[in-house]
Amino acid sequence: MLTFVYFRYLDPGRGGAGEPPGAFEIAYSVAAFALLAGGGYVLGRRWTRRIRFAADGTVDAGTRRRALLVPYLIAGITFLGWALAGVIWGILLPLVLGHASWTIALRTIFGTTIVAGTVASFYVFLSAERRWRKVLPALLGEGGVTRVSGAPRLRVRSRLLVVFALISVLPVSVLGVIAYTRARALVGAPPDAAVSLVVDLLVLIAFVMVVGVAAALVLAASVSRSVAEPLGALAAAMADVEGGRLDRRCLVVSNDEIGDVTDGFNRMVRGLQERERITEMFGKYVSREIRDEILSGRVSLEGAQAEVTILFSDLRDFTPWVEATDPREVVRDLNAYFAEMEGAIRAHGGLVLQYIGDEIEAVFGAPVAHPEHAAKALRAAVEMRRRLTAWNVARSASGKPPLRHGIGVHSGTVLAGSIGSPDRLAYALVGDAVNLASRLQSLTKELGADILVSGTTRARVADPAALVRVTAARVKGRSAEVEVYRLADGSGES
Repeated sequence: MLTFVYFRYLDPGRGGAGEPPGAFEIAYSVAAFALLAGGGYVLGRRWTRRIRFAADGTVDAGTRRRALLVPYLIAGITFLGWALAGVIWGILLPLVLGHASWTIALRTIFGTTIVAGTVASFYVFLSAERRWRKVLPALLGEGGVTRVSGAPRLRVRSRLLVVFALISVLPVSVLGVIAYTRARALVGAPPDAAVSLVVDLLVLIAFVMVVGVAAALVLAASVSRSVAEPLGALAAAMADVEGGRLDRRCLVVSNDEIGDVTDGFNRMVRGLQERERITEMFGKYVSREIRDEILSGRVSLEGAQAEVTILFSDLRDFTPWVEATDPREVVRDLNAYFAEMEGAIRAHGGLVLQYIGDEIEAVFGAPVAHPEHAAKALRAAVEMRRRLTAWNVARSASGKPPLRHGIGVHSGTVLAGSIGSPDRLAYALVGDAVNLASRLQSLTKELGADILVSGTTRARVADPAALVRVTAARVKGRSAEVEVYRLADGSGES
């Protein structure tokens, strides 16, 4: 409006400077403005109809592309309105009033369409894009903004170059045109007219400076905001992730470089979240300390000789109990038993290697070495005894028969590492010490003890007072006899 009023009525270079418009001209202008505004509204509504009626987020590729084009559409409609304004007031109105000329047409089109229309359209684009960014993520989903094919990409560099042209090149061009037209008018002009033209030139320069500075400030603020706001949101999301909030996501609001970086950040966070989930799942199979040692790379699983203590545990009279009990109840009770026993083993730094039917195989001192692996294994055995006793009390209260188990503990050198096929690996122990621990567990049935310990393990315990010698047994697979000790009932930690 300011540009139109100036070039149409207040421009001193116009013959009727300051001449008030007539009734027809006012009615013509009001009708033209209404036509342009109404036409733009109708055009925008028709073009966005497909987006507005997208149901339940079911948006096809064409609608997604159209959604990304909304700011361009609004800016295009705006520029079209300014272009038609140049024609309506620069060509059609002078024709109707009978004083049409190329000078009026070119001056009006240049000032209205090229100068004001370009600045206004880019500002409208930035404003529409900023508001539309609140809608796009909900419409296209996380990361969907950057994955729409066929949509224009106004990159950050292009934004800055456009703003630079609008706030520097365009005003300089306007001043150049003004200076050129006034210089031509000064050629051969009488002194009085020359003074008037110079005053007109100063007025025009002041007008261009005021409008140019205002437009530059508005455009600079808009384009900086279009870059700074998503970067600020991304920085805040990064700070949250650094603080441990792996559920944090940053909205992807554009398909430029910032949108690509934001989408990459979200993918990275999803990867960290998945890694954290895998780490937590891994922690369900080994203790957290062992998990952290393995994941940090301080423990090799390729295979190595290790001095460890092996513990085997097996339920007594398991087969009759299974045959006399509902299968679903057996599974529930067996899982509850394993949970109690594994809790005791993990509480003392042990690692459950595998469950074999009703049997548990555990190791102390691998994959993370510990000098007191034998003592830890005995403490775990004592706690397993204590937990089974407490668990049986609860079973008896509910009318279920108590369960018994036998535990064998032996220390020795084994080969420890990841063993299996290329598609499935398991951390396992291989060696005579493993077999001997299993034989000791079997001896608990014959000797009537619930916990049997080898002499080798006893020799590695600082205070073996709670270990009572039972016999020197000959176990299968060994020619020499093995000293066997019973962990006395009611004994505490060894």
